[in-house]
Amino acid sequence: MAEAITFGDRSGADRDRRVGRWRRGVLDCAIAAVVAGAACTVTWALTGQGYFWPRWVWFGTLLPVVLAAAVLGAARGPAGRRRRLAIHGAVTVVLIVMDVTIWLLSGLGWFWPILPALLYALVLGGHAWIVARLPPEREQELIRRVAVLTRTRSSAVDVHAAELRRIERDLHDGAQARIVSLAMGLGMAQRLVATDPAALAGVLAEARATALAALDDIRAVVHGIHPPVLADLGLAGAVEALALDMAVPVSVAADVPGRPPAPVESAAYFAVAECLANVGKHAGANRAWVDLKHRDGRLSVVVGDDGRGGARIGAGTGLSGVARRLETFDGTIRVSSPDSGRTTVTMEIPCALSSLKTTSSSGTA
Repeated sequence: MAEAITFGDRSGADRDRRVGRWRRGVLDCAIAAVVAGAACTVTWALTGQGYFWPRWVWFGTLLPVVLAAAVLGAARGPAGRRRRLAIHGAVTVVLIVMDVTIWLLSGLGWFWPILPALLYALVLGGHAWIVARLPPEREQELIRRVAVLTRTRSSAVDVHAAELRRIERDLHDGAQARIVSLAMGLGMAQRLVATDPAALAGVLAEARATALAALDDIRAVVHGIHPPVLADLGLAGAVEALALDMAVPVSVAADVPGRPPAPVESAAYFAVAECLANVGKHAGANRAWVDLKHRDGRLSVVVGDDGRGGARIGAGTGLSGVARRLETFDGTIRVSSPDSGRTTVTMEIPCALSSLKTTSSSGTA
């Protein structure tokens, strides 16, 4: 089973590759049609000639080639309603030519192709009328884009509010409690200076341990906002660090010749972290892998495992949160996770890359 949430437009490179494959397919079909027609013609010539039956072989083999070539030619324009109308028109012309050819090959007679031709023209005219009545495509595209931006802004606000609540909770339950304990310990030490100097060392040692624990809590909160390892090592290095912390063996392959913008890099890192956390908690996998690539202006992140499958977008908060985070950047997420099968999560974010220089997570004097 595969699920997908897609935001933004598909890269034109995919369309170019599909058109190239289609052209090669049309050429192969044309060669096969010519070979079949020629073989039948030679067979007819060697078997005493008579009724020229190979005409139907030529007709049947060349018709799909002509139809595919007509559609391919009509599909060269920009995507949209007018291109679909052009394809409809090309198919209509091929159908009319097909009927006329059948009429010619079957011995002329009453010109019956006029009736289906009128029907084809009526349907095409209705299509053209509908296209002319609809709002301009640019206006529709702007409407869709506004809807996407409205949704992504709302999601971004929700994600930001959730992050603020998480930071507040972590500070309140961790660092704040330890700092309060530290203040109480220092107050006790202040009293012991005059009354029991011998016990002062133990209280100060406990206060020092509490201060170090509070510092660790603050570092953990900072790590949740923007991990220092991400700033120091970049996305590939940070993902490798995540992989080293996993109980399941995780292989990392990276082909990212530069650094994405910091917000995109952070979103990709936390997306990988969430996917690997799901592997550790739910997958029951023996191994997992992460593949990072940048192609055609898109950062591609693939996380997979050989576990029990069954992952779904919306089944919990994890993948849904990843989808909302990527939505902010017009990103996409696709989940392929059949029951009792391997899981593959594919995420793509449109972005440009900068140089490979990293930034230090801590300043130097």
